[in-house]
Amino acid sequence: MPVPILSYLRVYEPLRVFQGPDGAAVREALERGPVPATAAGALERELGLRAVLRSRVLPEGRLEVLVTAGPDGVQRVCPLDVRPRAGAALVAFLDGSMPLLAAAALPLPVRTARRLAEAAIAELGDGAAHVVSAGWVVPLPWFALVEQEARQVQNDPRRVWWQVPMADARERVGLAETVVRETLGESLSGDGPAEVLAETGNWLERFDDDAVVELDYGGVASVLSEEELAADRSAEQVAAALDALADGEAEPAAEAYQALQEFWAGVAARERSS
Repeated sequence: MPVPILSYLRVYEPLRVFQGPDGAAVREALERGPVPATAAGALERELGLRAVLRSRVLPEGRLEVLVTAGPDGVQRVCPLDVRPRAGAALVAFLDGSMPLLAAAALPLPVRTARRLAEAAIAELGDGAAHVVSAGWVVPLPWFALVEQEARQVQNDPRRVWWQVPMADARERVGLAETVVRETLGESLSGDGPAEVLAETGNWLERFDDDAVVELDYGGVASVLSEEELAADRSAEQVAAALDALADGEAEPAAEAYQALQEFWAGVAARERSS
């Protein structure tokens, strides 16, 4: 079965963050063994399918984790937080759907489904989900967090990813948001690059200063040909667009951004043809 065509931003935190009763499930998952990053999407899909087959709105099961050594070689952990993330997705669906559509799509009354979703989100306590995802594309503002030359590529199975220290990720996303707002004038109420950068920056602030941020193409890498992967300079083009904006050069910025949009629009179009 093909992997889910999702890309991911993940946060890996130091083990010391998961001490005490609140970290017990994470430590148990580490003892069982972490999930490979290349298998995370398939695992989440399996849990979701099990929930559907059992006429439940949210996946169940024990917490699973990913592990990375990070650029400095220090082990850090990323809980998958599948139930809270599914709960947040369900709330978003309920908020954005007509009542009749929501009722027809769910095996439970809408009020019950919302209560279960909110309870799942509450499992995070004062924390935040360590993973966010996007379908069939990599959101272009995410590339502001990374540098092209730091990209890592693995084959069999294919994986494309970056890792960056939290301090660098926060600085880059903050600078990018400032440049976009000062040059394009996007407001907080919009849904463009500035808003995505602001939301990403606020999300990163929820984690430990010594964490590592990972941008992973996930299943999106599987739909890119070797030629497309070799030609993919998305992080470099985002950096070029931001530099051009900061220098007041609107035309080069627009050209770089247009090239990015065309590349990723072509990838996203495959969802309709698959």
